[in-house]
Amino acid sequence: MAGKNKKVYSGIGGQAVLEGIMMKNKDKYSVAVRKSNGEIDVDIDEYTGIIKSSFWKKVPFVRGVLNFIDSLVLGMRTLNHSAEFYEDEEAKETRFDKALKKIFKGKTEKVLSGFVTVISVIFALALFIALPYFLTNLLTRQVRNETYVTMIEGIIRICIFLLYVILISLNGDIKRVYRYHGAEHKCINCIERGKPLTVEYVRNSSRFHKRCGTSFLLFVIIISVILFFFIKVDNHALRLVIRLLLVPVIAGIAYEILRLAGKYDNLFFNIISAPGFLVQKITTKEPDDEMIEVAISAVEAVFDWKDFQKEAFGIDYEAKEKEAARADELFENLKQGQADS
Repeated sequence: MAGKNKKVYSGIGGQAVLEGIMMKNKDKYSVAVRKSNGEIDVDIDEYTGIIKSSFWKKVPFVRGVLNFIDSLVLGMRTLNHSAEFYEDEEAKETRFDKALKKIFKGKTEKVLSGFVTVISVIFALALFIALPYFLTNLLTRQVRNETYVTMIEGIIRICIFLLYVILISLNGDIKRVYRYHGAEHKCINCIERGKPLTVEYVRNSSRFHKRCGTSFLLFVIIISVILFFFIKVDNHALRLVIRLLLVPVIAGIAYEILRLAGKYDNLFFNIISAPGFLVQKITTKEPDDEMIEVAISAVEAVFDWKDFQKEAFGIDYEAKEKEAARADELFENLKQGQADS
């Protein structure tokens, strides 16, 4: 068995969807969903990203922005896929649905997913960038010290983020998604700690992970608070525009920090990952065994964890399984020989 504290970066990532899990390994991804009849449906596909060039995907800071956009697009696509299993089977196609199909010629789902993604980004910018800025202006009209004003804006931004996370966690459906989110993290932690990917070992793994999207968003918020300290512009409209234009830069920085934190398991990265773990106490919950089974199915559809652990930890699970099978066979033969005698 691998060393107790050893952790090896696997490169896989995922997302919780409705009654299921999406797991992505390089350009290949799977969506495993627990259907209403109890069966697990696993769909495997490829997503190369909005930009096909591999060059830009390797450029530091730029790759973070691209990865963020790709996560939104793929996340929306897989979320829609999982939702299809729970749509009302008796729901009739409306005239509006028919009109959309006619206009977009079979690409309705992609167009709507793109539209929802754009609206989501606009909503996020309005909620976490514009709203804190306007609230700060209302509350600090008599404050002349710009440093204090920026600090207050940062505190408001963090409070809005935490309040948003807490409020959506109160929804019943979101609570189940958060449990699947926990199952996703547990699977990745189990693999990266050199443990066999079984329900028992996954159940006993941590539900907190450094490369979580929740931690990424928190890094974005914290980095924005720091970066906005250096914006010294008197014009309020221009100051807001600069804040919005800096969002891709902030996302790029946050991605690089998150990427390094996921690769290195040392005191420094453990400390800077701690705030993200605290928020993950809200956005991840303990899954049941059926949820873990779904997560395992999603992983095994796109990732050979046995091969990974053989290379990373020197553990040959296939050899162990063959050895166990031979031992079982010898035991059965021994029992049969005793019975015959």
